[in-house]
Amino acid sequence: MKIEKFEDILSWKKGKNMAVDIYRTFSNHKDFGFKDQIQRAAVSISNNIAEGFERQSNKEFKHFLYIAKGSCGEVRSMLNIALDLKYINSNEYKKYHDECFNISRLISGLIKSL
Repeated sequence: MKIEKFEDILSWKKGKNMAVDIYRTFSNHKDFGFKDQIQRAAVSISNNIAEGFERQSNKEFKHFLYIAKGSCGEVRSMLNIALDLKYINSNEYKKYHDECFNISRLISGLIKSL
């Protein structure tokens, strides 16, 4: 099956949903530097998948998928810091960490398929 639009890509859907959740979780947070960084990293996942897909070249798409995968790692790192600083509880940490890890695996599979 050929993917016709980036909105059909599962890793894009999951990345977008996680970004929305992270924005909501940290929306009223007072540590603005931290909040900005984790929100930007989270939204970078789906945005890089979309941008790479729209380039219409497998080589460029793979490049942007690697960037999206890197953003997953950045979000996971920020989640570890958020947990240590008690910005989130262990349930939130586990939910986001597991979702981010799952998205990263999906992106890896997509890279391999190209």
